[in-house]
Amino acid sequence: MRLNSTLLAACSLAVSLATPALAQSGNAAQAPADSANDPIRTLVTRLELEKYKATIKGLTQFGDRRQGTERNRRAVDWIEAQLKSYGCTNTERIKYEYNPPPQQQQQRPVTAADSAALAARRAAAARNTQAAGGGRIRGNRGRPGANEDSLAQPDARLRALNAEPTKPGPREEVFCTKLGTTRPDEMYIVGGHMDGRGWGEAANDDGSGSAIVMELARIFSSPDVTTERSIRFILWNNEETGLNGARAYVAQRQALQGQESPAGSGKYPEPKWLGMIQHDMMLFDHGMPRADRTVSPEQRPEADVNIEFQSNSKMSEASQKLAWALHAANSKYATDYPAQVGPHMTNTDSAPFQDIIAAVSLRENERGREIGAGWDPHWHQPTDLYSTFSDKDFRLGLNAAQTTLAALSQLTGANLKK
Repeated sequence: MRLNSTLLAACSLAVSLATPALAQSGNAAQAPADSANDPIRTLVTRLELEKYKATIKGLTQFGDRRQGTERNRRAVDWIEAQLKSYGCTNTERIKYEYNPPPQQQQQRPVTAADSAALAARRAAAARNTQAAGGGRIRGNRGRPGANEDSLAQPDARLRALNAEPTKPGPREEVFCTKLGTTRPDEMYIVGGHMDGRGWGEAANDDGSGSAIVMELARIFSSPDVTTERSIRFILWNNEETGLNGARAYVAQRQALQGQESPAGSGKYPEPKWLGMIQHDMMLFDHGMPRADRTVSPEQRPEADVNIEFQSNSKMSEASQKLAWALHAANSKYATDYPAQVGPHMTNTDSAPFQDIIAAVSLRENERGREIGAGWDPHWHQPTDLYSTFSDKDFRLGLNAAQTTLAALSQLTGANLKK
């Protein structure tokens, strides 16, 4: 019997060695676990649900952390302080300007024709079956769209916290770096965006992904952990306005890759990029909306971690290999939820990297086909609150953290000092 060629390719990628770092790991993903002699398993056990939840909770003290506000700036300062407290003390900031064109103000009253035109546009969008980034939307749809109405937030304290409007001007985002011992000139980038919107707390979008990045920084920064290659942990800003923080990073630092500075020092301010792993909305996999557009309040038993690459990008093959490396790490090390690989990465901070290096994003659902079709009713809504989510939800995010931590450990040659 002849197997489908696509299936053969996928299977070979799942066990293939995507990078030199993976090549050194051999067939460890298929071998029986030996916890006593497996530093990766030890590192994974250092991820704790309560610490992950506490990091998300810490981010929510700044409300929705909307870019261009004082609450956003205070959140950046808090993130930097947390990273330093973990031992990731070589923090730096990307600084850039965000000056969007002024919005055109509507001077005349809204007419019946205006309302009809808006209804027609919404109806056309509902009939569209093509998802952002590729893929076909099937089944029932929820009510996607960002809330911009302050009065939709019933909590007066939170409404006041989120009241300051965004202003154009300078922006900052913070990162820190785990320096490799033998290959400090090569680096994986791990990201999540710390800004949000919707008049809630942005607990899931993207407190859940930002907390993963911060928890990984905490574990890799432990004094008994070494990695052969470097890892950069970055908390993007301005994702919600069009990935502006990630685009600024690429524009400022792409040309600096692999340059030793000063010459002969063995120091590389911008190591060569080997791959980029993004985390964006990691908690809510409750299934497709019902016929009445409501969504189940319970995490579905078949919930999983979506690992996405973009199939039409210039680095599609390398990105797919990176995705399968994460998939293999999930199979061996994640405690509760499995992973699946999909070809439609879109609308997150890995996109500016997708034509340059291997780039993937981890999600609670497929971004375009499912989240974009309303599978998460809290997306950009006042209900995106820490209190909205259960431990089953938080555990999905923890499993995504386990997945990335295990894969990064293999890719970078992580070990524990004796």
